[in-house]
Amino acid sequence: MLQHKNIAIVGGGPGGLTLARLLQLKGAQVKVYERDHSQAARVQGAIVDLHFDSGLKVMEAAGLMDAFKASYMPGADKFRLLDPKGNVLMDDGNQAGKATFGDPHFRPEIDRGALRDLLIDGLLPDTVVWDSQLLSLNQTDNQWELQFKNGKSAIADLVIGADGYRSPVRKYVTDVNALYSGATIIQGEIDHPEIACPEFFALVNQANLMAMGAGATIAAQPRGDGGLTFYAAFLHPENWVKTSGIDFNQPEEVRTFLNEHYQQWDGIFHSLFAACTQFVPRPLNYFPLENRWVTKNNITLIGDAAHLMPPNGEGVNLAMQDALDLSECLSNGSFTNLHDAIAAYETMMFERAVPLCKESVEGISDFAAPDDESVKELIKMLS
Repeated sequence: MLQHKNIAIVGGGPGGLTLARLLQLKGAQVKVYERDHSQAARVQGAIVDLHFDSGLKVMEAAGLMDAFKASYMPGADKFRLLDPKGNVLMDDGNQAGKATFGDPHFRPEIDRGALRDLLIDGLLPDTVVWDSQLLSLNQTDNQWELQFKNGKSAIADLVIGADGYRSPVRKYVTDVNALYSGATIIQGEIDHPEIACPEFFALVNQANLMAMGAGATIAAQPRGDGGLTFYAAFLHPENWVKTSGIDFNQPEEVRTFLNEHYQQWDGIFHSLFAACTQFVPRPLNYFPLENRWVTKNNITLIGDAAHLMPPNGEGVNLAMQDALDLSECLSNGSFTNLHDAIAAYETMMFERAVPLCKESVEGISDFAAPDDESVKELIKMLS
């Protein structure tokens, strides 16, 4: 079914790159169109953990497990839960160091940039077409013409949107728009935390750290390059970023807000704010997945472009599982046309994503504005 067909994957994140690898293993002709100007154009973010029955399973199917084992961060799967005074409520809650590959409970962490690099290394040369920000799609007969911001174009028989929650491909598949979950996070990046906030850096100790209480949450993760990413989460009305009066391009204004909001928290958290010079506000939106779209003949979505939801630790794993399921439906010989193969994939995707999205949205208050009971429940769940 894929012979002599050109496949365009829009978006060079983990989902899109994984799909390209899996399809190339089947002999398909694939191009990945990525808006970044180059592989090294930007920092990809903090670490991400892969799960036994999704991300790690896909690594095996893609023949990249050895590359993953050479690139992951041993020991970074530790977890620390703190209260607002900096007291450790739980340390190493997921039994880090006691499980390893092959154990269903093992969730090894890898730097997002390292994951992207190993996926790119697994592709044929020139598979990724850089500086290719999609502007529009035009359908002619059974093909799509892709128009890019750089003035170039491409023709494809099948288009897969793997381009995140702002996906320009999505509008050609569905008109269901994102909804606001009620929570917003402010993300901060610190390049040299061992110098800028040494006490907090030592507290993180290469672990996933979360501090919860007093109606707010702070989470922090190490980056593979030695930096630190943190997220300050709270409940705010929709459009708060625009109505807050804060100029998020002025770090001092953001620090003033954070210091006031976390006024009752220990000074070690305020040292984190002081060390940061780059803040990005991120309203947490989601796609209402009960509104399924009608399957199209030669276009579909994977990852956040299909099922955006508030952070729950499943995002990358879901995108990689989408890639595996779609590649199998397109190549296993069970279907005689693209429409039926895509329909089968989308059924699996929705069945997997809907309950996770529902759980994530319903739990947003416990995450962004926890009380003592929700903290106790988290400890019980992780113990």
